[in-house]
Amino acid sequence: MDPTPIFWAAATLAIVTACAALAARRGPEIAVGVFASLTVLANLLAVKTIAFGPFIAPAAVLVYASTFLLTDILSELFGEEKARLAVWTGFLANVVMLVSVLIALRWSSSPLMDPALASSFDAVFGFAPRVIAASMIAYLVSQHHDVWAYGFLRKKTGGRHMWLRNNASTAASQAIDTLIFITLAFYGLVPNSVLLQMIAGQYVIKILIAALDTPFIYLALAAARRAG
Repeated sequence: MDPTPIFWAAATLAIVTACAALAARRGPEIAVGVFASLTVLANLLAVKTIAFGPFIAPAAVLVYASTFLLTDILSELFGEEKARLAVWTGFLANVVMLVSVLIALRWSSSPLMDPALASSFDAVFGFAPRVIAASMIAYLVSQHHDVWAYGFLRKKTGGRHMWLRNNASTAASQAIDTLIFITLAFYGLVPNSVLLQMIAGQYVIKILIAALDTPFIYLALAAARRAG
């Protein structure tokens, strides 16, 4: 397997961890804002598909998977309420993005714009309503589950075994996200065998990234302790 995607995943997680470390020094609003930005980027990047080893996935997979790391860090450092605030902020940011994109699509291009470029813009940003609806439903359900599951496991373990709650909450939440999104977006449009392959492939990628993010949550916590 080409190690390049692993490097890119680690780089993305490192950037998110650095933002979380800055939030520990300057306030949780930084992490909430970065989270919202990541969710908007995920919807914009999802137009392109990439090869991740033998699997095919949206280009947004690295960015979106890192949001689960960020909500876990927010829960760990600032509590569940701040993590839920990030989830709702991300949802509202995507609503603003979608409305803005729809306005731009409806607005006639100027005579100075290259028609080919205008056509490409419409093709890239012409989101299918069904896919967007599936994405937003999957997002709300899975992200809220992640915040709840992380908090639940934190209480059950008495604040110990951070690696366990990080991986367990993310693994379950990513399963929910993948199942809801792929099913709602593509059921009836592709054969069921292809649907199952899409679910399995994307979930394997997300689990690999989830396993990779474990050292980063410890780095974020260590940075927060130094800041304190």
